[in-house]
Amino acid sequence: MSRIRKITQMKLFLPIFCMILVMLINVVADVAMGKVPWSFFTISIKNGLLYGRIIDVLNRGSEVAILAIGMTLVVSASAGTDISVGSVMSLCACFCCMLLAGYGVSSTTSFAMPLIVGVLGCLLMGALCGAFNGTLVAYLNVQPMVATLILYSAARAIGLLFCNNLIVYIRVPTSGLSIGYDIFGGYIGPIPTPIIIAAVCVAVMTIVLKKTAFGLYVQSVGINRKASRIAGLNSQRLILLCYIICGLCAGIAGLVASSRITSADANNIGLNYEMDAILAVALGGNSLGGGKFNLAGSIIGAYTIQAITTTMYNMGVSSAQAPVFKGIIVIIIVVIQAPPFKEFLAKQRAKRQQASGKEAASV
Repeated sequence: MSRIRKITQMKLFLPIFCMILVMLINVVADVAMGKVPWSFFTISIKNGLLYGRIIDVLNRGSEVAILAIGMTLVVSASAGTDISVGSVMSLCACFCCMLLAGYGVSSTTSFAMPLIVGVLGCLLMGALCGAFNGTLVAYLNVQPMVATLILYSAARAIGLLFCNNLIVYIRVPTSGLSIGYDIFGGYIGPIPTPIIIAAVCVAVMTIVLKKTAFGLYVQSVGINRKASRIAGLNSQRLILLCYIICGLCAGIAGLVASSRITSADANNIGLNYEMDAILAVALGGNSLGGGKFNLAGSIIGAYTIQAITTTMYNMGVSSAQAPVFKGIIVIIIVVIQAPPFKEFLAKQRAKRQQASGKEAASV
């Protein structure tokens, strides 16, 4: 029992347990539908490209995984969530496509500006949105949800203005040595590019957190902002930096999402992604009240959410009903992490220990 208790108290127990549970559900569903039990784990190569449901989960979950990186830092530092990341994704994608196609152009077969200009513009727009949110939270002491509600409501509308109320199509494919806009959502060799981009983002942030004191500073500010300021940390600047990183992650995710469809659809890119990013952080075992965080748990949580979505689609659940099940999962996670629930479990554990102690004493 002590060994089981140690395992269940590990930081990554909840996200890993949820991932294994989703995989088992897929195995049972495949058997029920007459498929091979291990078909969910089957990976094949067709026309030189990797295929399989595992590859689909890693590919389609890349945007949420990238968003989860920034969301984890924001939640840890400010004890609040950034609900604007989905809308910022859309805004960044629209700004990028507007630069590449030209203002007022609905479709183009050649770049109006070099591709690197559009990419840098996309990332810069994301960083600016993050700086706007971070300034409101860090320097004006606005509640994070209220501060990010502004861009949650306005970012998509601004993106439509950039695109002149049009869906801008960038029909410049990758061919030979010529790089097209589809490269960020396509393939590099047999591997989907979004998987590579997500892996690079996770690797870079992991190196920053492991090789510098940035992660420790963020956690310190999240636990007690006043105490960290007395200790010599600039808590306002750290919170601002976390929001800038979150906005930058939203810009990268918007670039990947728009590249998949080689267009900027302001109304649909990043729709409801803020919920998935927040759920990934919670599912990763991180407290939504700020403080200590585990980036690996958030990444596992992000891909678990995509696995849940893929499983629901495989079982015939419509896309309109999927948010209902995600909402139920959020409620369960929040209840499990709530202090009163933890206190209740601790009291029950103490009662059982007292009862077992009395039985041992009587014997």
